[in-house]
Amino acid sequence: MSSSMFERYGGFAKINRIVSAFYDRVLDSPLASPFFAKTDMRRQIDHQTKFLSMLMGGPASYTDDHLERVHATLGITDDAFDEVVLILQDTLEDFGIQIDDVRLVAESFRSRRRIIVTH
Repeated sequence: MSSSMFERYGGFAKINRIVSAFYDRVLDSPLASPFFAKTDMRRQIDHQTKFLSMLMGGPASYTDDHLERVHATLGITDDAFDEVVLILQDTLEDFGIQIDDVRLVAESFRSRRRIIVTH
């Protein structure tokens, strides 16, 4: 039986480190950072750790309805979404995630574009 990406890459502890580094980069991005200006980043990192864990086959679970509700009023653009995906891919690669797994995570993230992008 093969293990999930979540298990292979160290579970919540490692994914939390990845997400923390990811948000350091997002907050340095002129395109993406404005969307987080009034965000409690500790809470955001916790939510994103669970979301990324889910994308990697871990136990956390977010429904598309939930994701759509929390993003509905944020005015996220296609350009900002694309920027965040690129930052995520770069961060995953820098943490030693295999390129095929990076692609799978990015594809899963991108598949939610229609419920996250509102402009």
